[in-house]
Amino acid sequence: MNRHTKPQPDASTTNAIPLDVDWSTDAIVARRDKFYSASQRAFVPYQKPLIFKRGRGQYLWDEHGNRYLDLLGMNVCISVGHSHPKIVQAVKDQVEQLTHCTTMFYHPVPAHYAEELVATMPKGDDWVVHFMNSGAEAADLALLMARSYTGNVDFLALRSGYHGATFGAQSLTGISGFRHHVPLLSGIHHVANADGYRGMCGHDTQGYLDDIDRTIHHSTSGRVAGIIIEPIQGYGGIIPMLPGYIAGAFERVRAAGGVCVVDEVQSGFARTGEHFWAFEGHGVVPDIVIMAKGIGNGIPLAAVVARREIAEALADKFYFNTYGANPTSCAAGRAVLRVIEEEGLQENARVVGGQMLHALKNLAQRYDVIGDVRGRGLMLAIELVKHRGSKEPATEETARVFELSREEGLILSKSGPYRSVLRMVPPLCISSDDVEFFADAMDRCFARL
Repeated sequence: MNRHTKPQPDASTTNAIPLDVDWSTDAIVARRDKFYSASQRAFVPYQKPLIFKRGRGQYLWDEHGNRYLDLLGMNVCISVGHSHPKIVQAVKDQVEQLTHCTTMFYHPVPAHYAEELVATMPKGDDWVVHFMNSGAEAADLALLMARSYTGNVDFLALRSGYHGATFGAQSLTGISGFRHHVPLLSGIHHVANADGYRGMCGHDTQGYLDDIDRTIHHSTSGRVAGIIIEPIQGYGGIIPMLPGYIAGAFERVRAAGGVCVVDEVQSGFARTGEHFWAFEGHGVVPDIVIMAKGIGNGIPLAAVVARREIAEALADKFYFNTYGANPTSCAAGRAVLRVIEEEGLQENARVVGGQMLHALKNLAQRYDVIGDVRGRGLMLAIELVKHRGSKEPATEETARVFELSREEGLILSKSGPYRSVLRMVPPLCISSDDVEFFADAMDRCFARL
């Protein structure tokens, strides 16, 4: 033993520091109201606060022991199930060795994970990875890469698209409720989203592509840095892009000198069932892919995966995320990839998602307030309307069903530009046995409505 080495206590034998937690409902609400800033308090969906104490698989329990079927996955962050033992063990093992290692030093776990992520990408391209902490950070970096690589400034994004709440990501977002009353980034142009239900061109893919042409011609110099597209818009209301749209958009943007960014933050990691990445269903290969949420099964983690030549545009400048490539988070990410494969969760998303979609279509046959049923795999939604002909958003009715679903033991998401969409994005481990409970509970909600 050299002079720099001292014997260390075994982590398993050290005494844990007791941290008192007050689980009384009133105290939890009071502390949050008193000590959270307004920006942290604002995102509360239910009229009465909902407090969760534990989770397992696709289920959650509140502080009183009531069980819920989680159809939100903590905002699509829980991909393979709450407290999955293999994820917990991977995190525990890494924490006990080294909790954090900044990227100015080397560690094998993030490098292994980068290699494994690259293996999920289309073959034939030289992909590289930049790890960070959130999808908003990833969107910011993708925008920076695109502008740095192309030398162009103008950038296209879609109406009803959501990419995060930082200045860059918020500027890309096309939903007014997520855009603050301050000057955002310049050079961002929002084009019509290819929404077959509510879009301005209906199911006419060419009409949406024409809007891209017009925007490039009238609102830019004719040269663009890129475009960002969610293959299925998440917070926008689970809106799958029409067939041929992404390929056509990529063609036009590349012709104008730009790069093509796909946001897989919500739709990636096997969620759509048919493919590991949702963009694969559109026959395209993007230049940059951003990923987060389910990537770490609830552990903070995100990544930008880009073609090497595009990422190299930042080689001469310093770009740093304090917790980027954190080995503990990357250990969780590695375990997520293994669990998806070992437990056949992509196929489960396809099968169980199909069963849930069928149940939703049956509900739509019984209740006229359901204007549309849509989605892929375990990324599903129903949109509520006042009248199917006018498609006027049924915002109040949606809020009512949302509250009733909680009483029936379901956790959903209320989203969309008009808050008229009920979104279902459960952990990928949800089973066929849960579908009957889900369908019956939703039926009771609409019957009570």
